[in-house]
Amino acid sequence: MKKMDNAEIRRLQQNATKEVPLEKWGTYLSERQWGTVREDYSENGDAWNYFPHDHSRSRVYRWGEDGLGGISDISQQLCFAVTLWNGKDPILKERAFGLGNHEGNHGEDVKELYYYLDNLPTHYYMKYLYKYPQEAFPYLDLINTNKSRNKQEPEYEILDTGIFNEDKYFDVFVEYAKNDSEDIFIKIEIFNRGNEKAPITILPTLWFYNNWQYAGEENKPNISYVNNRSIKADHHSLGSYYLYFQQTDDILFTENETNFERLYSRPNKTEFVKDAFHEAIIKGTDFQKLKDKKTGTKCAPVYHLDIEPRQSQSIFLRLSNKEIDDFFPENFEEIFKTRKKEADEFYEAIHPASCTDDQKIIQRQAFAGLLWNKQYYHYDLDRWLHTSDGITPVSGKRMNGRNHNWKYLKNQDILSMPDNWEYPWYASWDTAFHCISLAVIDPLFAKHQLTLLMREWYMDPQGQLPAYEWDFNDVNPPVHAFAALQIYKTEQKLYGNTDINFLKSIFQKLIINFTWWINRKDADGNSIFEGGFLGLDNIGLFNRSMVLPGNMLLEQADGTSWMGMYALDMMNIALEIAMHDISFENTATKFYEHFVIIAEALNELGLWNEEDKFFYDVLSLNKSDAFPLKVRSVIGLTPLFAVASIDKEVFDKLPGFTKRMKWFQNYRITNQLYLPSQDKSDSENILLSLVHKERLEYLFEKLLDESEFLSDGGIRALSKYYEKNPYTLNYYGNTYSIKYDPGDSTSDMFGGNSNWRGPVWMPVNYLFINAFKKLGSFYQDSLKVECPKGSGNFKNLNEVAKEITGRLLYIFEKNNNNERPVNGPYNWFYKKEENCNLVLFHEYFNGDTSHGLGASHQTGWTALISNLILDLKDDDHGK
Repeated sequence: MKKMDNAEIRRLQQNATKEVPLEKWGTYLSERQWGTVREDYSENGDAWNYFPHDHSRSRVYRWGEDGLGGISDISQQLCFAVTLWNGKDPILKERAFGLGNHEGNHGEDVKELYYYLDNLPTHYYMKYLYKYPQEAFPYLDLINTNKSRNKQEPEYEILDTGIFNEDKYFDVFVEYAKNDSEDIFIKIEIFNRGNEKAPITILPTLWFYNNWQYAGEENKPNISYVNNRSIKADHHSLGSYYLYFQQTDDILFTENETNFERLYSRPNKTEFVKDAFHEAIIKGTDFQKLKDKKTGTKCAPVYHLDIEPRQSQSIFLRLSNKEIDDFFPENFEEIFKTRKKEADEFYEAIHPASCTDDQKIIQRQAFAGLLWNKQYYHYDLDRWLHTSDGITPVSGKRMNGRNHNWKYLKNQDILSMPDNWEYPWYASWDTAFHCISLAVIDPLFAKHQLTLLMREWYMDPQGQLPAYEWDFNDVNPPVHAFAALQIYKTEQKLYGNTDINFLKSIFQKLIINFTWWINRKDADGNSIFEGGFLGLDNIGLFNRSMVLPGNMLLEQADGTSWMGMYALDMMNIALEIAMHDISFENTATKFYEHFVIIAEALNELGLWNEEDKFFYDVLSLNKSDAFPLKVRSVIGLTPLFAVASIDKEVFDKLPGFTKRMKWFQNYRITNQLYLPSQDKSDSENILLSLVHKERLEYLFEKLLDESEFLSDGGIRALSKYYEKNPYTLNYYGNTYSIKYDPGDSTSDMFGGNSNWRGPVWMPVNYLFINAFKKLGSFYQDSLKVECPKGSGNFKNLNEVAKEITGRLLYIFEKNNNNERPVNGPYNWFYKKEENCNLVLFHEYFNGDTSHGLGASHQTGWTALISNLILDLKDDDHGK
């Protein structure tokens, strides 16, 4: 690793002194606030219909804001974003358009082309690209065509509409370069990709979040006209900011207030409403009145441009907390070059020396997406339940409806989101994976995020972590101890910082969560765990979160395996702390014993099927008549995740742990009780694993079979065997079936927008690779498996890990045809010179073709590809 000392690193070190390690301004503005649970005040919990896209331009949000390529302050009081009009659309382009869950044939989906090109952890440099059609945006075509398609058909995407076929579109680049934390230069460059001159109207928009709707008018902020090159924004707690811009004849003002007249045929509170610019620009309605207003809570200078073919024009602005006379001094544009150079230096220090240029592009854009997906998130459950949004009165049904038992939850933070459009809310296990990637570029923020989930305004008093706003009661896999270790080791390796205090702090909270699992998700007290869908949506024959009829019980191989992994990770954290603080030694022993008991349950109580040599979920009635649900999926491979190696140094330094461990082992051997895999190497290191070596080989035989789990792009979530051999279960009058679906979901389960019945998912592949490296480092060449099955090539498990890494890289890397498999049928567009280095990071990938599916900006956990690139050695360049 190259020396980590540059301008950005020094800025991050300065942030380390803050209570919250964040810049005051950043890319904290969501891509979508409409259609969220926070904004849903309906009695029936129909968030998509209660606040649809059609309302977003006219209706005030209660809990946050959204915009195109925008930024906000850390408390999201003041926001800036870009608004566009091509002269043909019926509405201005203020935010990204997409389908609600009921409109898409595979659930909700953004129908826009935008890209997170660059970003720094301190947001001193940020760059965003939006592709805006010059013809009328195909809103109705996208809605109607998707509605008419069934689950077996692919989604109808914007590139399918033909709107981009003749290059009649604008590339709108939005670039930010900070002079200091509260002084930001902004460049909007509009490039006409077409062959004809084309008009475009740009409204760089500054507005205040409407907090006076519940806080009262006495502290209402204000934006006021200064001159034809500047406006001033005053806020009672934020202070004053100025937006400076190039001269224009038109500066429009309005209020961030709901247009009740348009939406509900009710009188407006004021004649100046949120969507006034739409009417003024498109129809000329009240244009002069908005121009004459001179004060308001939403304001935009207006620029009408005619751009020559294959040419660009730029608009410059500056948002600052300083009153400046010469706000565009000579050579001011150099600030963009300076900050871009600093970004280059920062990422060059991270890229492995052996990285190809294409891998550098992939890694840097993955990190950029991770940083653009930071978002201001505000949700106070008690207030949400007991107040009105001014449209729908308080309802008794709501007070006993969704999330009603999470009244203490009071979130108001900058959080790492899975995808700022498709998932503009945190999901607890997603966040853990985000933090693993964030640790590479901003370990302080990564630690802050993971710790935040454990705080009392997130975690249930009994220890449950909130899943996500659609149902905080759902249960996600407990991967947070794993993430904590990964963050700790990454910071230690890259930055030379051994943060034992972080491990101590989060360990105490994790104990509470671990105890919740032990007490709440082990119905029979036999260390076989349930947990419901566990983040894997439709992977089961039926919804694994539903209440089963009668006395039926689903005992889950993955729930049990996750807990085995959790126990091992907690043991490892305790051992690491104990090497510095001996008082944690006994705690490590406790988690070792938990691991042994869970391993016994997994291997001895029916989850392992000796006939098929595979782990299955087991369904039982009245604690008898148990039978396995014989579906080969990632559920049966999760036992591979639980593996740890204890070095001889640990045994030498912690005699109490060593003594207790040996006693416990001898006791179980003497009493003929199960003891999990516990091999010893020549160097006297000990390997702990849920799976014995013999069973490992059986599992790898399935996992590395290309007719089952192994695809060109990684490990599938469900065996391809079920493509021609669907599995059907008839049980007490009900019929359940599952088949291999390599692409979009053909099921409505969990909204139908995610699919675990065949595609490749990055987080589980990352966990496989991590486990294989641990196993490989221990066994070396004493354990080799055929990879792929039937090839005649036998590899040790380190080499298998490299093979899987290469297959995951294959998804994103350009091939000999200058195509990236992730782009699937749209490579015709991405082979164009201006698009060939644009990379999207999807939620999951087709199990046959590696085409990206689901959410398209899921960095998010798909940013884990950047960690895999970081681990590349000199001879590793992908598949």
